[in-house]
Amino acid sequence: MPPRLSPLEIMSKLISFPTVSRDSNLPLIDWVAEYLDGHGIDSHRWPDPEQPHKAALFAHVGPWEEGAVVLSGHTDVVPVDGQPWDSDPFTVTERDGKYFGRGTCDMKGFDALAIWALVEAHHQGVKRPLQLALSFDEEIGCTGAPPMIEAMQPLLPKGSAVIVGEPSMMKAVTGHKGGFGYDTHVVGFEVHSSLMHTGVNAIMASAPLIDWANQRNTESKAAEPTAMAAMFDPPWTTCHVGQIHGGTAHNITAKDCHFAMDFRVVPGEEPARWRDAYFEQVRAVEAQMQAVHPDTRIELSQRFRVPALRPEEEGEAEALVRAITGDNGSHVVSYGTEAGQFQEAGYSAVICGPGDIAQAHQPNEFITVAQFNAGHDFMRQLLRRLDN
Repeated sequence: MPPRLSPLEIMSKLISFPTVSRDSNLPLIDWVAEYLDGHGIDSHRWPDPEQPHKAALFAHVGPWEEGAVVLSGHTDVVPVDGQPWDSDPFTVTERDGKYFGRGTCDMKGFDALAIWALVEAHHQGVKRPLQLALSFDEEIGCTGAPPMIEAMQPLLPKGSAVIVGEPSMMKAVTGHKGGFGYDTHVVGFEVHSSLMHTGVNAIMASAPLIDWANQRNTESKAAEPTAMAAMFDPPWTTCHVGQIHGGTAHNITAKDCHFAMDFRVVPGEEPARWRDAYFEQVRAVEAQMQAVHPDTRIELSQRFRVPALRPEEEGEAEALVRAITGDNGSHVVSYGTEAGQFQEAGYSAVICGPGDIAQAHQPNEFITVAQFNAGHDFMRQLLRRLDN
């Protein structure tokens, strides 16, 4: 049997795997599976059939019955390309009361604590089961969790409280915005720019769609927010374009333009309403394009969808976290997480993890030693509750 590693030793090992979303996470998954197996814990993996270099992993310890607490984290991290790091981003470095490394905050710190807790729960022989769920591709739209959650259903007894360990400074976050986005490909018709009226410039045709987003944001900002929306910052649904590219030369009307239109929708609003409004605008612009040349078009493909996390009435996951942390405040966030996907699948879900989200994705990403230790204390108290 291998030695039981400390949370810091586990985090250091997880950080050493450069699991940037564009790359494989299998070496990390293999290590976790081997470590759990060495302690007599069976784990299951869900390999992505469309990406054979990626997989999710989940495991169960304790009585083989429903009602487990599920500790959920993702294994992928964002790139470090072009970021000015003062130390190796894939080696945990301690200085000034902080652990530096890509993923220390978002969210391999929590992953390490969850793995530690699972092994301890197994050796302790807890009376209430504990489960671990490690996903992939969270950073590119939370696309890896839904198939993992579906795969868990026939293989594990269903858990009743999911703790998603995104960095929340160990506060109980009970709500977040939903999100979805569409890759938008505007296909124009090339002519010399001196005869632009006979062609269709895909970039210029994209401008009304992007300006539509500006107008919607202005209207939403000016409107009176609902009670639910008022909890968020900003207290409205946002439309956003972060990248755009297209065209071949300054004196040719652009044949192609690509951009992504993303929406972050406050709970209580129907994402379909925003989708339909965007589609209506797209079809209007496309009609104007095709009036000039029939071969032009606008192609849309959904690139991600993340359901909102809605505050639950007497939610079991929230009650558990509040009982352990003593936190009675109301906390919501504007970014999306896998908590909404667990909730959509019928689980009670809450967000609670060590670290400050402001450090996520940053050069010299860190989690403070104090926050990591607070997460460790949380897990120790959780284990005591599982044994009652």
